[in-house]
Amino acid sequence: MIVDIDRIVHDIHDAAATFLRPRFRSLEVGHVREKAPGELVTVADEECEAHLGPALLAACPGSVLVGEEEASRDSSALALLTGDSPVWLLDPLDGTAAFAAGTPDYAVMAALVVRGESVLSVIHQPEYGCTFVAERGSGAYELSSGARLRPGPAGAGAQLRGAVMRRFLPPDVAAVIERNASRFPTLEPVTKTAGVEYPAIASGHRDFMLYWRTLPWDHVPGGLLIAEAGGRAAHLDGGRYRLQERREGLLVAGSPDRWERAREELGV
Repeated sequence: MIVDIDRIVHDIHDAAATFLRPRFRSLEVGHVREKAPGELVTVADEECEAHLGPALLAACPGSVLVGEEEASRDSSALALLTGDSPVWLLDPLDGTAAFAAGTPDYAVMAALVVRGESVLSVIHQPEYGCTFVAERGSGAYELSSGARLRPGPAGAGAQLRGAVMRRFLPPDVAAVIERNASRFPTLEPVTKTAGVEYPAIASGHRDFMLYWRTLPWDHVPGGLLIAEAGGRAAHLDGGRYRLQERREGLLVAGSPDRWERAREELGV
């Protein structure tokens, strides 16, 4: 399947410039609400998805869209993931809590999935001016610099730099990780935005991240980025992440050896 990547990137940049950045640190009363307990949505999320979704569909005739905001309103949209049509997964504003708090750690993420395999992903960080692109079999790179993402070797004997998203952990898993926390400098996330953390791991700035909840728009774009950079994203039993399955627990690392070491040292 041939897709005009430049067009996709342009559409994502345009949506961010039109619907996200003008609202950043300018949200008004009524522009933010809870869509579920502890889960925020803003008018910017909804406007960006309403504009960018049709643009992605137009760029790939015959495709269908699974956007985070539409799926949160109507979970039946997730059934499209098991259909025969190419699927766009769209997170129009990853890191909504950060965006609402006026913190620049937010992103736009999109991935194209064909017959269950992600073939293209784009992660754009508007406030940092960085766009990360991954194509299946062609590598991962940061667009403005053209730099290929390669985490490099882990330092022998050095403590791993990583974090655990604790909010959704089962109590037994949380207890094991707490007992082993002293093996790491810290397990507190630098950010809670997948669109920031996945590129940081893929480029070697951090070694790993453990997630429990595995919503596809959060993990499919970054998962392809990690894979094409030479890293690994897999369930704790080593099983491959498949977007059609609703399995919890996903360990993401910059290389297979980091993945194995992180799992061992976390004790999970």
